[in-house]
Amino acid sequence: MLPIGAMRALRLTGRFFLVAWVFFAALVVYGARRLFTRRGDVERLRGEMLASTFQRLGATYVKFGQILSTRPDLVGPGITEPLSRLQDQVAPVPFAQIARVLDEELDATTRARLVEIEETPIAAASVAQVHRAKLADGTQVALKVQRPSARAQVERDLVLLMLGAKLVSLLPSVRLLSLPGAVERFGDAMKGQLDFRLEAANNRRFAENFASDEGIHVPRLFDELCTERVLGMEFVDGVRATEPEKVGGDRVALAARGLRCILQMVFKDGFVHADLHPGNIMLTPDGRVVLIDLGLVAEIDDELKGPWIQTFVAVSQQDGKMAAGLFYSYAPTVSKHIDYAAFEADVLAHFQSFHGKPLHELEASVVLGGMMNILRKHRVQVDPVFTVVNLAMLVAEGLGKQLDPKLDLIAHAAPFLMEAIAVAPPPRPPRREVPTA
Repeated sequence: MLPIGAMRALRLTGRFFLVAWVFFAALVVYGARRLFTRRGDVERLRGEMLASTFQRLGATYVKFGQILSTRPDLVGPGITEPLSRLQDQVAPVPFAQIARVLDEELDATTRARLVEIEETPIAAASVAQVHRAKLADGTQVALKVQRPSARAQVERDLVLLMLGAKLVSLLPSVRLLSLPGAVERFGDAMKGQLDFRLEAANNRRFAENFASDEGIHVPRLFDELCTERVLGMEFVDGVRATEPEKVGGDRVALAARGLRCILQMVFKDGFVHADLHPGNIMLTPDGRVVLIDLGLVAEIDDELKGPWIQTFVAVSQQDGKMAAGLFYSYAPTVSKHIDYAAFEADVLAHFQSFHGKPLHELEASVVLGGMMNILRKHRVQVDPVFTVVNLAMLVAEGLGKQLDPKLDLIAHAAPFLMEAIAVAPPPRPPRREVPTA
């Protein structure tokens, strides 16, 4: 019998050849299809092929694609849109394996409290699957249980992702994207998702932040059912925000409530759901907004709050010159060959395109999307926390306008912004000075 180390090496080698083969096949198909694709559609073809490839390679790659889709400062909309549609369409593991994890993680007394567990999961994703259960007193519970092979698979895939990122980064046109750094941050996030105690801590912090708001809810945890690989929480009866048409009641009030939730995260708490999309927001029949799947968060530290608030003020005041200077001076990296005058001119032209329009007619998706295109064109990076915040704002606007087409993001944001300006600490010194003419 081979030593454990040798067996791991063999599995990693086998996985490497599988990944290499899938990528090679995708490149061949991409090359063939590009011959018959119009020039303007090439980026979308790249995005579709990349999304298809990640879907074939499985859970870790799907999650990487989902996170990459939230970085419009790195890749264009032709790539982010197909990646954003990636779903964890993972076949559930047999219930016997889930039962074994529960036996290993819970003591006998706690395990006995679970008098009924539905063997068919209500959700199955890359790291875990969720089963509906019942306690001895009849309480309905949502049990999130980690797949037995999740840790080993994630560790193998991260090794291969890093290898691929380093190889691709040898290309001069890709080097500025700092893909190895992105993969490293992604790896840290994925490893964090393997410890459900961290998600439980996030859950408790969000619950505390929104304790005074009856319209915003975080599922209550059952502490004895929370371990490294098991998370037990109350079962919430509602619909995903991907199905707003199923929500009754006062849709206008519900839209405002959801927007208020995200604005509080961004401007007041500085603690933001970093995997925020309509599938991770639930709407209940009694009109509550419920946050779920809280494993990934982004924290806006005191040094970043100032620049972020200033940037939002520049956008809301339609001040392109100020926005260009802020993005440039606080960017983690900037191309050595940047023509700042050209960069500023593009920002000013973008702002001019909506200058004079009433604030309630502006759409964050248009303003921020255009800005991300300019940053990418001139190779000006954005702090990853900013992209999480921007995505949260886009989700807020998109979901809100499905419920209330007249929703005014800027008007709702104004009081949060004024309070943030009043209490924000002094901004950290900029990374670089804006060039003078």
